[in-house]
Amino acid sequence: MIPHSRPTLSEADAEAVTRVVLSGQIAQGREVEAFEREVAAFAGQRDAVAVSSGTAALHLALLALGVGPGAEVVIPTYVCDALHHAVTHTGATPVLADADPATLSLAPDDVKRRLTARTKAIILPHAFGLAAGVEAFLAMGVPLLEDCAQAIGALDGGRPVGTRGALAVFSFYATKMLTTGEGGMVAGSDPALLARVRDLREYDEREDLAPRFNYKLTDLGAALGRSQLARLPEFIARRRALAEAYRRGLARAACQLPPDAGGGRHVYHRFVIGVQPPLDSLIKGLAARGVQCRRPVFRPLHRALGREGFPQADALWESSLSIPCFPALTDADARRVSEALVDALEKP
Repeated sequence: MIPHSRPTLSEADAEAVTRVVLSGQIAQGREVEAFEREVAAFAGQRDAVAVSSGTAALHLALLALGVGPGAEVVIPTYVCDALHHAVTHTGATPVLADADPATLSLAPDDVKRRLTARTKAIILPHAFGLAAGVEAFLAMGVPLLEDCAQAIGALDGGRPVGTRGALAVFSFYATKMLTTGEGGMVAGSDPALLARVRDLREYDEREDLAPRFNYKLTDLGAALGRSQLARLPEFIARRRALAEAYRRGLARAACQLPPDAGGGRHVYHRFVIGVQPPLDSLIKGLAARGVQCRRPVFRPLHRALGREGFPQADALWESSLSIPCFPALTDADARRVSEALVDALEKP
């Protein structure tokens, strides 16, 4: 079975982690500090704060922006649950907005009509590795939190994603663009906001008992992350090469290919195609042919909440398919994926 995704790990990664284990300093320390500097530099940011997960990064970024009870935060409905959880952890209310079929992220017009006097932030994911375009959202005059969990290395208008909003968050889960096992980061250019994030990250040895968290990253994770970061340009190049191979292999298939974005806009954390429903039978048919594929979003948030009125998100959920695309995937495997998909589309 060709897996939908898996981490790309090396002997150098193992050696980096082993070095930290043998040093005896495995909790947050110098490796974390170095990782923060290196990610900030790579992502075009002034500074960054490492944390234990992408969800923790979202939570602390929102708190740093002053989001709390009584506030509203606009988020996509076509997204993973982490955004909803992060908002509710602050005591604020998540306000769902519909999807943009071109970017698979937020639809600007739908976001605009959902803004109120209580809106304190918009979370904009650069979904599946494609820079969503921030201009329309910046014009709304609400603090923008760029979710770069799937898009580190992508460019938005010639600039690294995450450099236009008030803050940016990154995720380093096992199958993200680079991994620390579990981990995340908040980055930005405002020293006061980042100082607030750094203060909230840990609670030990403080004079006061103001609520804080245990959201630290370990030196073990940071060592793995630093080793991975050194190879991130190679990872991105490989993902883009796989995307081009899929474009050739699926050129005549009965499916809609993702936008061929220029200017470095797409890093292909996921290669998402559009197909005709029913999707479940296609996924089963591909599995029978030895290829694991998935919906790129488990289910839209509004469906979990029993709500309606998000037609674009519903349409994407019914028709979008994510096929294997990760740096360790071989050319032969990519050909097998294309052949299996063409066959499954022709012979359901």
